[in-house]
Amino acid sequence: MKEIRQTARERMKGFCRVCPVCDGRACAGEVPGMGGIGTGGAFTANVAALARRRLNMRVLHNVADPRTDLELLGKKLRLPVLAAPIGGVSFNMGGAISEDAYIEAVLSGCVAAGTLGCVGDGVPDFIHEAGYAAIESLAGAGIPFIKPWEAAEWQLKVDKALAAGADIIGMDVDAAGLITLKLMGRPVSPKPADALRCIIENLPVKFILKGIMTPDEARLAVDAGAHAIVVSNHGGRVLDHTPGTAEVLPDIAAAVKGRIAILADGGVRSGADVLKMLALGADAVMIGRPISVAAIGGGKAGVETYLKQIASELQSAMVLTGTRDCAAASERILHT
Repeated sequence: MKEIRQTARERMKGFCRVCPVCDGRACAGEVPGMGGIGTGGAFTANVAALARRRLNMRVLHNVADPRTDLELLGKKLRLPVLAAPIGGVSFNMGGAISEDAYIEAVLSGCVAAGTLGCVGDGVPDFIHEAGYAAIESLAGAGIPFIKPWEAAEWQLKVDKALAAGADIIGMDVDAAGLITLKLMGRPVSPKPADALRCIIENLPVKFILKGIMTPDEARLAVDAGAHAIVVSNHGGRVLDHTPGTAEVLPDIAAAVKGRIAILADGGVRSGADVLKMLALGADAVMIGRPISVAAIGGGKAGVETYLKQIASELQSAMVLTGTRDCAAASERILHT
């Protein structure tokens, strides 16, 4: 990973410093780029919220070989980690490699590690086109996230995603406030529950709603028929001053756990962070920026190497907390 990160640092110069600790401090306000919007407070809150959580170490037990595998939305995964949807290599990451090469590295690296990657959406169109081409080349092994466009553009992207072989589709509704898209003549907007229900009823595949940060909206997602939610503030890139996702996750889990699959992203940097998110109520997590760094710095092998490191750290943390499998993670393993 040291060599991969060094290569990424050179290739992403001026866009990402590949800091020893990716906490959003050095890149605050750098959007486009890899930073958080405005003060960067929402990005740093994600990292800080997880850092405040502590794990109870327990070693008087018989958990010597914990299981990190799980089934999520009908998919069998070797670890509870997916690559978050991130695109825009040319204007966010320095453009040292193409969008096609980047997203192929993310998705194929995830498949090699036994999990799934997600692909993003946006303007220009080559962002989603590269993602869908990679999904098709991997026989549908990837999850496209589509922005909350108006009806015609939403349906166009859905049709393309289905043609590529996707059997799960997401909407990153947390992108609803991107004014830049409106200025480009490609408006996005929030989705009320009745409109969301209509969208889901007309989809022939499972649906993930990304950008849930309150229990009431989690309940609305359940009522609308979503199969999963992602507790996410869009990496701190759309609204300044939000809480970290680890702060709001327990209340959201208390409201809807068992009724819908819960994923969470934001500030996950290690296997121990993954375990913390599971203990707070997530069924699985998404990781964004560190996987982008791994893809830029090492391609498919970089992503696979990073995910293997996360898997090793996760298994070690599970042994040292007496957590036999992902479902067994609970607040019992967190120090209060």
